[in-house]
Amino acid sequence: MQGLDPRRFGLMCAAAALLTGATVAGCATQIQGVATPNAAEASAYRNAASSSSAAATSSQIAAARDQAVTDNCNPFAGTTAVGVSKYNEFVDAHDSNAPDYDAKRDAAVTALDDAANQVEGGVNAAGTNLPEDLKAKLLEYVKAARDLSQATRAMTYTSPVGPLNDASRRVNDARNVVRDTCPG
Repeated sequence: MQGLDPRRFGLMCAAAALLTGATVAGCATQIQGVATPNAAEASAYRNAASSSSAAATSSQIAAARDQAVTDNCNPFAGTTAVGVSKYNEFVDAHDSNAPDYDAKRDAAVTALDDAANQVEGGVNAAGTNLPEDLKAKLLEYVKAARDLSQATRAMTYTSPVGPLNDASRRVNDARNVVRDTCPG
């Protein structure tokens, strides 16, 4: 019994494959024309891609806004509390004609100026990410704190307290507006 010659068998398989391929290719029909995209589907795809990009951008803007609000609101109460505390110490020293009146006045001025500078620095650092209404309220506090600092700096034992009290009310009002506006 004679076995199959592998070379001859491989050659026969290759010839059969070529013959089958030529037969199938010869039976196929060619489609005439030019390939063009489906305009409606292409437009829908572009709109979907654009919407997805816009949503991602919108999400990034919202995240930056939320971060700016957090960065300005979270430290606000603590930052401004120091100024309030030092100012109240000054008022007590003024009311009691305390010997450390000048030192208390100067400490209040410094604390109010520092608070105003820190709040203003946070607003500037946030840039356009901070919502305009909150930005305006924070800057109103800055102005009021600087006005109170100036009124405090000008105080002596014999100065009228009306302007100081007015400036103090404006700081308290501005501080409360910001705290009411900030979330949480």
